[in-house]
Amino acid sequence: MPIATLKQVLGEAKKKKYAVGGFNVNNMEQIQAIMLAAQKTKSPVILQASKGALAYTNLVYIKHLVLAALEENSNLPIVMHLDHGDSLETVKKAIGLGFSSVMIDASNKSFRKNVELTKKVVKYAHGFGVSVEAELGTLGGIEEHVKGAVKLTDPKQAIDFVDKTGIDALAVAIGTSHGAYKFKKTPKLALELVKEIAKNVNIPLVMHGSSSIPLNLRQQINRYGGKMPNAKGVPISSIQKAIKYGISKVNVDSDSRMAITATIRKVFKKHPEKFDPREYLGPAREEMTKLIASKMRAFKTAGHAKDYRVVSLKETKKRYR
Repeated sequence: MPIATLKQVLGEAKKKKYAVGGFNVNNMEQIQAIMLAAQKTKSPVILQASKGALAYTNLVYIKHLVLAALEENSNLPIVMHLDHGDSLETVKKAIGLGFSSVMIDASNKSFRKNVELTKKVVKYAHGFGVSVEAELGTLGGIEEHVKGAVKLTDPKQAIDFVDKTGIDALAVAIGTSHGAYKFKKTPKLALELVKEIAKNVNIPLVMHGSSSIPLNLRQQINRYGGKMPNAKGVPISSIQKAIKYGISKVNVDSDSRMAITATIRKVFKKHPEKFDPREYLGPAREEMTKLIASKMRAFKTAGHAKDYRVVSLKETKKRYR
């Protein structure tokens, strides 16, 4: 099966009112965990790599890890997506590696400059049949090179932005935040904004900064020597409301990292004699698989892999003309 695009996968999700998780990857175990979860739940899946992940994997390793996932999971729609690309050069690099979808994040620039850069990326990416996600408004928190304070998306600007850029998906700022230390208390998200924007733009909406920072994982990390006492995330119930109001893609990263870290800390504490990486990375992969499968069920993605007839990037390129 050819690699899927974001436009294909999110178009179906928007139509049937569920969301597809965008799960960040940096290594083999993470990709395996996500694909095992997708097979268990029969879900379409978005594998995301940030600019930092490209550097960590020296570019070519991430490419071949994803090719392995495609080869082993030919019955599932799989998107390979660049998360938070910050320049046209990064986008070109990702497309050269075979990514089927890219995000250009110029949300820290003025509206005019955001439009200008996003239009350039759209023109370039669509020439290869590759989908484009962009962001309007800014999220809080820190994640790799992405930093900032919350600035909610303006619904009127959103209409203008989508019309001027020709993007395939829009990431909206509704009060979520990057990283594990999102909030001091249970957040109150601007969910009505989702409803209003979804009513006025005809493309899928994306929710970033959506890790829930599960209490059991936080407690396990702290129990076995970690220090995450104040970490707090977005409740699953809030994410489910956002999906109901029009969100079609939900980004998750910190929760996956926590599942891996909590498991490895536990193994080392209980079995200090272990030194074979397979004996701690294997259990970590299993815990991440469980976590991702639970997200796929919560986002109502489960069972929807059968909905897709994925077409090639060559065919998608024709449709963009």
